[in-house]
Amino acid sequence: MQIKELEQELGNELFERSAREVKLTPFGQTFALRVRDILRAVDELGELARASRDSSLARLRIGIIPTIAPYLLPAIINDLNKSFAGIQIEVRETQTGKLVQELARGQLDMAIVALPVSEPSLTELELFREEFVLVRRHEDGEKPVPEREALREMRLLLLEEGHCFRDQALSFCNIGPARPREIMEGSSLSTLVQMVGAGIGITLIPEMAVPVETRSAHVSISRFPSPQPSRTIGMVWRNSTPMARQLREVAEAVRRSAETMRGVMDDGRPVGA
Repeated sequence: MQIKELEQELGNELFERSAREVKLTPFGQTFALRVRDILRAVDELGELARASRDSSLARLRIGIIPTIAPYLLPAIINDLNKSFAGIQIEVRETQTGKLVQELARGQLDMAIVALPVSEPSLTELELFREEFVLVRRHEDGEKPVPEREALREMRLLLLEEGHCFRDQALSFCNIGPARPREIMEGSSLSTLVQMVGAGIGITLIPEMAVPVETRSAHVSISRFPSPQPSRTIGMVWRNSTPMARQLREVAEAVRRSAETMRGVMDDGRPVGA
């Protein structure tokens, strides 16, 4: 059906047309949202039908945040390929807010994020907890680990706004988002660690990032005294998904991947003093 015919059928214009541009009318915006919801529901009905015929998982669209993806994703994909023969895996790496939006639109099946997300339409499942470690210049490795109050007075290197890990680091250091202080930003944990190696400041990174990010950086890694800063990693998916049972199996595979990775880390170079 052509757009004009659809507009006549609906009795409302979907688009506002001019010589310079075409844009959705207010009714058109509402209509487009409803159509998107309907298409997502149709897609979920198809998934439900497939799930009732076959308990295996043929395709999985994974969302994952940037402070997890480089370190855990290879092991996850390897374990999923072993657990679900012939599975087709699609990966989307971006910040939590965008992943939640794409889950709501039906563009992803699940996401691996830091909890809580606190979105009523999503189911949250805790996978594991992970500590943060302090990254300092190599020469500072033998010095005592500063108290969190002292961190507030140091030059702190953080991820750009929008990353949940930034908010978690600020919270541990008891620094409010609006508090003026000497903070420098980077777009990735790798950039932050290299900046520390260059003597620019200090940073916090998740423990899973240590083996990858410290290979080529002249830095020292230290654990914080108790209570140690940490985050909870989990999986989220839509409450309405017909894939809930399979996604719980996926969650177990992700847990195994994390346990394997942490075991390798424990057998390797120790973290901190």
